[in-house]
Amino acid sequence: MATGVLMPKAGITVEECMITKWEKKVGDAVKVGEVLFSYETDKAVFECESTAEGELLAIFFEEGDEVPVLVNVCAIGTPGDDITALKPDGASVSASTEVTETAVESPDAPIIVKDSAAGSDVAPSPGKTAISPRAKNLAEKAGINPLFAESSGPYGRVIERDIQSMIESGMGATKAAADEAETNGGTGLGGKVRVEDLGRTLETDTTAQSVDSSAGDEYTDIKFSKIRSAIAEAMSTSLLTSAQLTHHHSFDATTVLAFRKGLKDNGERLGLPNITLNDIVLFAVSRTLMNHPDLNAHVLEDNTLRQYKDVHLGIAIDTPRGLMVPTIFFANRKSLIEIAIEAKDLAKQAQAGTINPDLLQGGTFTVSNLGTLGVEMFTPVLNPPQTGILGVCNIVTRLKEIGGEYKPYPAMGLSITYDHRAVDGAPEARFAQELINNLENFSILLVK
Repeated sequence: MATGVLMPKAGITVEECMITKWEKKVGDAVKVGEVLFSYETDKAVFECESTAEGELLAIFFEEGDEVPVLVNVCAIGTPGDDITALKPDGASVSASTEVTETAVESPDAPIIVKDSAAGSDVAPSPGKTAISPRAKNLAEKAGINPLFAESSGPYGRVIERDIQSMIESGMGATKAAADEAETNGGTGLGGKVRVEDLGRTLETDTTAQSVDSSAGDEYTDIKFSKIRSAIAEAMSTSLLTSAQLTHHHSFDATTVLAFRKGLKDNGERLGLPNITLNDIVLFAVSRTLMNHPDLNAHVLEDNTLRQYKDVHLGIAIDTPRGLMVPTIFFANRKSLIEIAIEAKDLAKQAQAGTINPDLLQGGTFTVSNLGTLGVEMFTPVLNPPQTGILGVCNIVTRLKEIGGEYKPYPAMGLSITYDHRAVDGAPEARFAQELINNLENFSILLVK
Protein backbone atom coordinates (compact mmCIF):
# COMPACT_ATOMS: atom_id res chain seq x y z
CA MET A 1 0.00 0.00 0.00
CA ALA A 2 1.42 3.38 -1.03
CA THR A 3 2.21 5.99 1.63
CA GLY A 4 2.25 9.76 1.24
CA VAL A 5 5.07 11.96 2.55
CA LEU A 6 3.82 15.23 4.03
CA MET A 7 5.36 18.68 3.67
CA PRO A 8 6.71 19.27 7.21
CA LYS A 9 5.43 22.13 9.35
CA ALA A 10 8.68 23.96 10.13
CA GLY A 11 7.47 26.20 12.93
CA ILE A 12 4.16 27.18 14.46
CA THR A 13 3.51 30.10 12.09
CA VAL A 14 4.62 28.43 8.83
CA GLU A 15 1.71 27.77 6.47
CA GLU A 16 3.49 26.83 3.23
CA CYS A 17 6.98 25.98 1.98
CA MET A 18 8.71 26.06 -1.40
CA ILE A 19 10.48 22.98 -2.75
CA THR A 20 14.01 23.98 -3.74
CA LYS A 21 15.58 20.69 -4.90
CA TRP A 22 14.55 17.07 -5.27
CA GLU A 23 17.27 14.64 -4.18
CA LYS A 24 15.31 11.60 -5.40
CA LYS A 25 13.49 10.90 -8.65
CA VAL A 26 10.54 8.70 -9.53
CA GLY A 27 11.61 5.06 -9.54
CA ASP A 28 14.37 5.47 -6.94
CA ALA A 29 14.47 3.16 -3.94
CA VAL A 30 13.98 5.07 -0.70
CA LYS A 31 14.70 4.18 2.91
CA VAL A 32 13.29 5.78 6.05
CA GLY A 33 15.43 8.76 7.02
CA GLU A 34 16.87 9.39 3.56
CA VAL A 35 16.62 12.97 2.29
CA LEU A 36 13.89 13.28 -0.34
CA PHE A 37 14.05 17.02 -1.07
CA SER A 38 15.08 20.37 0.37
CA TYR A 39 12.58 23.12 1.00
CA GLU A 40 12.54 26.66 2.31
CA THR A 41 10.23 28.85 4.31
CA ASP A 42 10.43 32.62 4.21
CA LYS A 43 13.09 32.32 6.91
CA ALA A 44 15.27 29.24 6.45
CA VAL A 45 16.07 26.14 4.37
CA PHE A 46 15.46 22.56 5.55
CA GLU A 47 15.68 18.98 4.32
CA CYS A 48 12.73 16.57 4.30
CA GLU A 49 13.54 12.99 5.23
CA SER A 50 11.46 10.06 4.08
CA THR A 51 8.96 8.64 6.56
CA ALA A 52 8.37 5.51 4.47
CA GLU A 53 10.37 2.81 2.72
CA GLY A 54 9.91 1.56 -0.81
CA GLU A 55 10.00 3.01 -4.32
CA LEU A 56 9.29 6.67 -5.08
CA LEU A 57 6.11 6.15 -7.10
CA ALA A 58 5.06 9.73 -7.80
CA ILE A 59 6.06 13.34 -7.19
CA PHE A 60 3.10 15.69 -6.79
CA PHE A 61 5.00 19.01 -6.69
CA GLU A 62 8.07 20.14 -8.60
CA GLU A 63 11.01 22.37 -7.67
CA GLY A 64 9.84 25.94 -7.17
CA ASP A 65 6.28 24.95 -6.21
CA GLU A 66 4.69 26.47 -3.11
CA VAL A 67 3.23 23.62 -1.04
CA PRO A 68 0.93 23.99 1.98
CA VAL A 69 2.25 22.28 5.10
CA LEU A 70 0.94 18.82 6.02
CA VAL A 71 0.02 18.09 2.37
CA ASN A 72 1.31 15.03 0.50
CA VAL A 73 4.35 15.92 -1.60
CA CYS A 74 5.05 12.47 -3.01
CA ALA A 75 4.04 8.82 -2.75
CA ILE A 76 6.24 5.88 -1.73
CA GLY A 77 5.30 2.23 -1.98
CA THR A 78 5.46 -0.82 -4.25
CA PRO A 79 5.14 -0.53 -8.05
CA GLY A 80 1.50 -0.98 -8.99
CA ASP A 81 0.12 0.53 -5.79
CA ASP A 82 -2.84 2.88 -6.27
CA ILE A 83 -1.80 6.48 -5.47
CA THR A 84 -5.05 8.18 -6.46
CA ALA A 85 -6.18 8.85 -2.91
CA LEU A 86 -2.80 10.37 -2.00
CA LYS A 87 -2.74 13.01 -4.73
CA PRO A 88 -3.57 16.49 -3.34
CA ASP A 89 -6.23 18.59 -5.03
CA GLY A 90 -4.73 20.78 -7.73
CA ALA A 91 -1.36 18.98 -7.80
CA SER A 92 0.24 17.63 -10.95
CA VAL A 93 1.86 14.21 -10.96
CA SER A 94 5.32 13.15 -12.10
CA ALA A 95 5.14 9.38 -12.06
CA SER A 96 6.55 6.31 -13.76
CA THR A 97 3.23 5.76 -15.56
CA GLU A 98 1.32 8.06 -17.95
CA VAL A 99 -1.22 10.28 -16.22
CA THR A 100 -4.19 12.37 -17.23
CA GLU A 101 -3.23 15.03 -19.77
CA THR A 102 -3.70 18.77 -19.39
CA ALA A 103 -6.25 20.46 -21.60
CA VAL A 104 -5.76 23.77 -23.43
CA GLU A 105 -8.51 25.82 -24.98
CA SER A 106 -8.78 25.83 -28.79
CA PRO A 107 -11.54 26.96 -31.16
CA ASP A 108 -12.13 23.76 -33.06
CA ALA A 109 -9.84 20.89 -32.07
CA PRO A 110 -10.90 17.92 -29.94
CA ILE A 111 -9.18 17.02 -26.70
CA ILE A 112 -7.55 13.67 -26.12
CA VAL A 113 -7.15 12.38 -22.58
CA LYS A 114 -4.93 9.48 -21.67
CA ASP A 115 -6.79 7.17 -19.30
CA SER A 116 -4.07 5.42 -17.30
CA ALA A 117 -6.52 3.02 -15.68
CA ALA A 118 -8.04 1.81 -18.91
CA GLY A 119 -4.79 2.03 -20.89
CA SER A 120 -6.51 3.66 -23.88
CA ASP A 121 -7.00 7.07 -25.45
CA VAL A 122 -10.40 8.69 -24.99
CA ALA A 123 -11.80 11.60 -27.01
CA PRO A 124 -13.66 14.01 -24.72
CA SER A 125 -15.79 17.03 -25.47
CA PRO A 126 -14.95 19.31 -28.43
CA GLY A 127 -13.54 22.82 -28.05
CA LYS A 128 -10.17 21.85 -26.56
CA THR A 129 -6.87 20.32 -27.66
CA ALA A 130 -4.63 17.98 -25.68
CA ILE A 131 -1.10 18.78 -24.56
CA SER A 132 1.18 16.74 -22.37
CA PRO A 133 2.35 18.26 -19.09
CA ARG A 134 5.98 18.35 -20.25
CA ALA A 135 4.99 20.10 -23.46
CA LYS A 136 2.85 22.59 -21.58
CA ASN A 137 5.68 23.38 -19.17
CA LEU A 138 8.18 23.92 -22.00
CA ALA A 139 5.72 26.10 -23.91
CA GLU A 140 5.14 28.33 -20.88
CA LYS A 141 8.87 28.74 -20.30
CA ALA A 142 9.50 29.59 -23.97
CA GLY A 143 6.53 31.99 -24.21
CA ILE A 144 4.94 29.89 -26.96
CA ASN A 145 1.24 29.24 -27.50
CA PRO A 146 0.90 25.46 -28.01
CA LEU A 147 -2.26 25.99 -30.08
CA PHE A 148 -0.03 26.62 -33.11
CA ALA A 149 2.14 23.52 -32.70
CA GLU A 150 2.04 20.72 -35.27
CA SER A 151 1.10 17.81 -33.05
CA SER A 152 2.80 14.47 -33.49
CA GLY A 153 1.28 12.64 -30.54
CA PRO A 154 -1.61 10.17 -30.73
CA TYR A 155 -4.95 11.68 -31.79
CA GLY A 156 -3.35 15.05 -32.42
CA ARG A 157 -1.90 15.42 -28.94
CA VAL A 158 0.87 18.04 -28.63
CA ILE A 159 3.95 16.57 -27.00
CA GLU A 160 7.29 18.01 -25.91
CA ARG A 161 9.12 17.48 -29.20
CA ASP A 162 6.44 19.50 -31.02
CA ILE A 163 7.14 22.53 -28.83
CA GLN A 164 10.90 22.00 -29.19
CA SER A 165 10.51 22.01 -32.98
CA MET A 166 8.70 25.37 -32.82
CA ILE A 167 11.50 26.83 -30.74
CA GLU A 168 14.24 25.57 -33.07
CA SER A 169 12.45 26.79 -36.20
CA GLY A 170 11.73 30.23 -34.72
CA MET A 171 8.08 29.82 -35.69
CA GLY A 172 6.63 29.88 -32.19
CA ALA A 173 3.66 32.14 -31.59
CA THR A 174 3.63 33.73 -28.16
CA LYS A 175 0.44 33.86 -26.13
CA ALA A 176 0.27 37.60 -26.72
CA ALA A 177 0.33 36.99 -30.47
CA ALA A 178 -2.42 34.41 -30.22
CA ASP A 179 -4.54 36.72 -28.12
CA GLU A 180 -4.07 39.51 -30.64
CA ALA A 181 -5.02 37.26 -33.52
CA GLU A 182 -8.15 36.14 -31.72
CA THR A 183 -9.04 39.71 -30.72
CA ASN A 184 -8.53 41.32 -34.13
CA GLY A 185 -9.96 38.39 -36.05
CA GLY A 186 -8.71 36.91 -39.30
CA THR A 187 -9.29 37.37 -43.00
CA GLY A 188 -11.23 34.16 -43.40
CA LEU A 189 -14.99 33.71 -43.59
CA GLY A 190 -16.66 35.18 -40.51
CA GLY A 191 -13.35 36.50 -39.22
CA LYS A 192 -11.83 33.03 -38.96
CA VAL A 193 -8.07 33.14 -38.43
CA ARG A 194 -6.27 31.65 -41.42
CA VAL A 195 -2.65 30.50 -41.85
CA GLU A 196 -1.79 33.83 -43.53
CA ASP A 197 -3.03 35.73 -40.47
CA LEU A 198 -0.89 33.63 -38.15
CA GLY A 199 2.05 34.15 -40.42
CA ARG A 200 1.89 37.92 -39.96
CA THR A 201 1.61 37.52 -36.19
CA LEU A 202 4.42 34.99 -36.08
CA GLU A 203 6.66 37.27 -38.13
CA THR A 204 6.12 40.12 -35.66
CA ASP A 205 6.68 37.89 -32.66
CA THR A 206 9.80 36.34 -34.16
CA THR A 207 11.30 39.81 -34.61
CA ALA A 208 10.43 40.74 -31.04
CA GLN A 209 11.96 37.53 -29.75
CA SER A 210 15.11 38.22 -31.75
CA VAL A 211 15.45 41.67 -30.18
CA ASP A 212 14.78 40.29 -26.71
CA SER A 213 17.37 37.57 -27.26
CA SER A 214 20.12 40.00 -28.20
CA ALA A 215 19.25 42.29 -25.30
CA GLY A 216 19.16 39.39 -22.87
CA ASP A 217 22.91 38.80 -23.33
CA GLU A 218 23.57 42.03 -21.44
CA TYR A 219 21.96 41.04 -18.13
CA THR A 220 20.85 38.15 -15.95
CA ASP A 221 17.39 37.91 -14.37
CA ILE A 222 17.34 36.25 -10.95
CA LYS A 223 13.97 35.53 -9.42
CA PHE A 224 13.65 36.36 -5.73
CA SER A 225 13.86 33.38 -3.42
CA LYS A 226 11.06 32.90 -0.90
CA ILE A 227 13.28 34.40 1.80
CA ARG A 228 14.23 37.41 -0.35
CA SER A 229 10.57 37.95 -1.25
CA ALA A 230 9.65 37.93 2.44
CA ILE A 231 12.38 40.50 3.18
CA ALA A 232 11.18 42.71 0.33
CA GLU A 233 7.60 42.59 1.56
CA ALA A 234 8.64 43.26 5.17
CA MET A 235 10.75 46.28 4.21
CA SER A 236 8.00 47.76 2.06
CA THR A 237 5.38 47.17 4.75
CA SER A 238 7.62 48.75 7.37
CA LEU A 239 8.11 51.97 5.44
CA LEU A 240 4.50 52.20 4.28
CA THR A 241 2.80 51.58 7.62
CA SER A 242 4.93 53.55 10.10
CA ALA A 243 6.32 57.06 10.57
CA GLN A 244 10.05 56.43 10.78
CA LEU A 245 12.65 58.93 11.90
CA THR A 246 16.35 58.34 12.63
CA HIS A 247 18.65 60.13 15.08
CA HIS A 248 22.42 59.70 14.87
CA HIS A 249 24.59 59.67 18.01
CA SER A 250 28.12 58.70 19.02
CA PHE A 251 29.94 57.90 22.25
CA ASP A 252 33.48 57.58 23.56
CA ALA A 253 34.34 53.91 23.13
CA THR A 254 37.53 54.06 25.20
CA THR A 255 36.03 52.14 28.13
CA VAL A 256 34.40 49.33 26.13
CA LEU A 257 37.54 48.88 24.00
CA ALA A 258 39.69 48.56 27.12
CA PHE A 259 37.16 46.20 28.71
CA ARG A 260 37.12 43.95 25.64
CA LYS A 261 40.92 43.97 25.42
CA GLY A 262 41.08 42.78 29.04
CA LEU A 263 38.64 39.96 28.25
CA LYS A 264 40.59 38.98 25.17
CA ASP A 265 43.92 38.93 27.02
CA ASN A 266 42.58 36.88 29.93
CA GLY A 267 39.62 35.06 28.43
CA GLU A 268 41.38 31.77 27.71
CA ARG A 269 42.92 31.66 31.20
CA LEU A 270 39.54 32.36 32.79
CA GLY A 271 37.62 30.05 30.47
CA LEU A 272 35.51 32.87 29.02
CA PRO A 273 33.83 32.78 25.60
CA ASN A 274 34.72 35.31 22.91
CA ILE A 275 32.84 38.49 23.85
CA THR A 276 32.64 41.05 21.05
CA LEU A 277 31.83 44.75 21.05
CA ASN A 278 28.43 43.82 19.63
CA ASP A 279 27.76 41.56 22.64
CA ILE A 280 28.62 44.47 24.92
CA VAL A 281 26.16 46.71 23.06
CA LEU A 282 23.44 44.04 23.24
CA PHE A 283 23.91 43.74 27.00
CA ALA A 284 23.76 47.52 27.48
CA VAL A 285 20.64 47.83 25.31
CA SER A 286 18.84 45.07 27.22
CA ARG A 287 19.37 46.97 30.49
CA THR A 288 18.69 50.45 29.16
CA LEU A 289 15.37 49.55 27.51
CA MET A 290 13.89 48.62 30.90
CA ASN A 291 13.69 52.34 31.67
CA HIS A 292 12.16 53.25 28.29
CA PRO A 293 9.06 51.08 27.80
CA ASP A 294 7.82 53.03 24.75
CA LEU A 295 10.82 51.73 22.81
CA ASN A 296 10.41 48.18 24.11
CA ALA A 297 6.97 47.90 22.58
CA HIS A 298 4.75 47.02 19.62
CA VAL A 299 2.30 49.29 17.82
CA LEU A 300 -0.95 47.38 17.27
CA GLU A 301 -3.35 47.94 14.38
CA ASP A 302 -5.92 49.76 16.53
CA ASN A 303 -3.37 52.45 17.53
CA THR A 304 -2.59 50.69 20.79
CA LEU A 305 0.93 50.63 22.22
CA ARG A 306 1.77 47.29 23.81
CA GLN A 307 4.67 47.70 26.26
CA TYR A 308 6.61 44.61 27.29
CA LYS A 309 7.92 43.89 30.79
CA ASP A 310 10.91 41.92 29.43
CA VAL A 311 13.30 42.67 26.59
CA HIS A 312 13.20 40.20 23.71
CA LEU A 313 16.14 41.42 21.68
CA GLY A 314 16.24 40.89 17.91
CA ILE A 315 19.69 40.72 16.32
CA ALA A 316 19.97 41.33 12.58
CA ILE A 317 22.12 38.64 10.94
CA ASP A 318 23.57 38.73 7.43
CA THR A 319 23.20 35.29 5.83
CA PRO A 320 23.82 33.86 2.34
CA ARG A 321 20.02 33.77 1.89
CA GLY A 322 19.37 37.31 3.10
CA LEU A 323 18.74 39.22 6.31
CA MET A 324 17.37 37.28 9.27
CA VAL A 325 16.49 38.57 12.76
CA PRO A 326 16.58 35.85 15.44
CA THR A 327 15.54 36.77 18.98
CA ILE A 328 17.32 36.56 22.32
CA PHE A 329 14.30 36.10 24.57
CA PHE A 330 14.41 37.64 28.07
CA ALA A 331 17.74 39.31 27.28
CA ASN A 332 17.33 41.60 30.31
CA ARG A 333 17.55 38.56 32.59
CA LYS A 334 20.73 37.14 31.02
CA SER A 335 24.37 37.85 31.82
CA LEU A 336 26.89 39.24 29.36
CA ILE A 337 28.36 35.76 28.90
CA GLU A 338 24.93 34.20 28.29
CA ILE A 339 24.04 36.86 25.72
CA ALA A 340 27.40 36.41 23.95
CA ILE A 341 26.97 32.63 23.72
CA GLU A 342 23.33 32.77 22.59
CA ALA A 343 23.94 35.50 20.02
CA LYS A 344 26.67 33.45 18.33
CA ASP A 345 24.58 30.29 18.41
CA LEU A 346 21.61 32.05 16.79
CA ALA A 347 23.87 33.61 14.16
CA LYS A 348 25.37 30.21 13.33
CA GLN A 349 21.94 28.63 12.92
CA ALA A 350 20.68 31.52 10.78
CA GLN A 351 23.71 31.45 8.49
CA ALA A 352 23.44 27.68 8.08
CA GLY A 353 19.73 27.99 7.25
CA THR A 354 18.72 25.54 9.97
CA ILE A 355 17.19 27.96 12.48
CA ASN A 356 13.71 27.25 13.80
CA PRO A 357 11.29 29.88 12.40
CA ASP A 358 9.84 30.31 15.90
CA LEU A 359 13.15 31.94 16.89
CA LEU A 360 12.73 34.52 14.14
CA GLN A 361 9.80 36.33 15.70
CA GLY A 362 8.68 37.83 19.00
CA GLY A 363 11.33 40.53 19.25
CA THR A 364 10.48 43.79 21.04
CA PHE A 365 13.53 45.79 19.86
CA THR A 366 16.23 45.09 17.27
CA VAL A 367 19.96 45.75 17.01
CA SER A 368 21.63 45.85 13.58
CA ASN A 369 25.43 46.11 13.37
CA LEU A 370 27.11 47.36 10.19
CA GLY A 371 30.12 48.79 11.98
CA THR A 372 32.26 45.77 11.11
CA LEU A 373 31.73 46.66 7.44
CA GLY A 374 32.98 50.21 7.89
CA VAL A 375 29.61 52.00 7.91
CA GLU A 376 29.84 55.31 9.78
CA MET A 377 26.10 55.95 9.96
CA PHE A 378 22.95 54.54 8.37
CA THR A 379 19.18 54.47 8.62
CA PRO A 380 18.07 51.10 10.00
CA VAL A 381 14.52 50.13 8.98
CA LEU A 382 12.05 49.21 11.72
CA ASN A 383 11.05 45.59 12.16
CA PRO A 384 7.23 45.97 12.53
CA PRO A 385 5.44 46.11 14.85
CA GLN A 386 8.45 47.19 16.94
CA THR A 387 8.83 50.89 17.77
CA GLY A 388 12.62 51.07 17.70
CA ILE A 389 15.81 49.69 16.17
CA LEU A 390 19.46 50.51 16.93
CA GLY A 391 22.07 50.64 14.21
CA VAL A 392 25.63 50.08 15.46
CA CYS A 393 28.27 51.87 13.36
CA ASN A 394 32.04 51.71 13.14
CA ILE A 395 34.62 53.52 15.25
CA VAL A 396 36.25 56.68 13.95
CA THR A 397 38.82 58.95 15.59
CA ARG A 398 37.50 62.33 16.70
CA LEU A 399 38.71 65.20 18.85
CA LYS A 400 37.26 66.51 22.08
CA GLU A 401 38.38 69.20 24.49
CA ILE A 402 39.89 67.93 27.75
CA GLY A 403 41.42 70.45 30.14
CA GLY A 404 41.67 73.08 27.48
CA GLU A 405 43.33 70.73 24.99
CA TYR A 406 41.88 68.83 22.07
CA LYS A 407 42.62 65.13 22.33
CA PRO A 408 41.70 62.27 20.00
CA TYR A 409 39.30 59.56 21.12
CA PRO A 410 37.58 56.55 19.49
CA ALA A 411 33.97 57.48 18.69
CA MET A 412 31.46 54.72 17.94
CA GLY A 413 28.33 55.73 16.04
CA LEU A 414 24.79 54.77 17.02
CA SER A 415 21.83 55.30 14.65
CA ILE A 416 18.39 54.90 16.24
CA THR A 417 15.23 54.70 14.15
CA TYR A 418 11.90 55.00 15.97
CA ASP A 419 8.23 55.02 15.05
CA HIS A 420 7.14 58.63 15.49
CA ARG A 421 3.52 57.53 15.85
CA ALA A 422 4.36 56.11 19.27
CA VAL A 423 7.64 57.78 20.26
CA ASP A 424 8.66 61.43 20.04
CA GLY A 425 12.15 62.78 19.52
CA ALA A 426 12.78 63.74 23.15
CA PRO A 427 12.07 60.23 24.58
CA GLU A 428 14.36 58.72 21.93
CA ALA A 429 17.10 61.21 22.86
CA ARG A 430 16.75 60.33 26.56
CA PHE A 431 17.08 56.64 25.70
CA ALA A 432 20.20 57.42 23.67
CA GLN A 433 21.68 59.47 26.51
CA GLU A 434 21.23 56.66 29.04
CA LEU A 435 22.54 54.04 26.61
CA ILE A 436 25.64 56.15 25.91
CA ASN A 437 26.22 56.68 29.63
CA ASN A 438 25.95 52.93 30.24
CA LEU A 439 28.43 52.17 27.48
CA GLU A 440 30.92 54.83 28.58
CA ASN A 441 30.69 53.42 32.14
CA PHE A 442 30.28 49.78 31.23
CA SER A 443 32.07 48.34 34.26
CA ILE A 444 29.61 50.11 36.55
CA LEU A 445 26.67 48.81 34.48
CA LEU A 446 27.89 45.23 35.01
CA VAL A 447 27.64 45.47 38.80
CA LYS A 448 24.19 47.05 38.90
